[in-house]
Amino acid sequence: MLTVLVLYYSRSGATKAMAEAIGRGVESIDGVEARLRTVPAVSPSTTIASPEIPTDGALYVELTDLKTCHGLILGSPTRFGNMAAPLKYFLDSSSNEWFNGALIGKPAAVFTSSASMHGGQESTLLSMMLPLLHHGMVLAGIPYSESDLIATNSGGTPYGASHVAGPNSDRALSAHEINLCMSLGKRIAQLAVKLH
Repeated sequence: MLTVLVLYYSRSGATKAMAEAIGRGVESIDGVEARLRTVPAVSPSTTIASPEIPTDGALYVELTDLKTCHGLILGSPTRFGNMAAPLKYFLDSSSNEWFNGALIGKPAAVFTSSASMHGGQESTLLSMMLPLLHHGMVLAGIPYSESDLIATNSGGTPYGASHVAGPNSDRALSAHEINLCMSLGKRIAQLAVKLH
């Protein structure tokens, strides 16, 4: 069984909902399972004291998850046009995996959620791609053959799946956004099969 790691940080639940839809897309491919993982919150001075196992939702990611996955889909809410600090904090700890080439040649993709349509989604997606390129991963976006990419009037970009959560971060994913999340998960799962 191949594993695609869906690694995300979510504060208000929108990015988590996207991760779950992406996971369904991953698992639509025979022989591939989605492993949803998250990261603990951080503060300006240190990691916030968190239980070893979250009280709900996905488990915290471990560096071994990077080594053992066959593909990676990385998600974060948009923070000033960039990924959220907790996700960056985890990626900054992956230098040993970079040094040992643990992610070289594995397929990868990115996804994000923001409060507004022009909240920096595409720059966030691009910023999340940079560490993946440094790790030697094979990046994939969403091709325009996905009709929802053209039809959407909310989230969705060729750089990766996205969602417009609204000013109170309470807007549910639209049908187009769900379809694009599932398409992205399916695409990375298919690439994992081909590249493995």
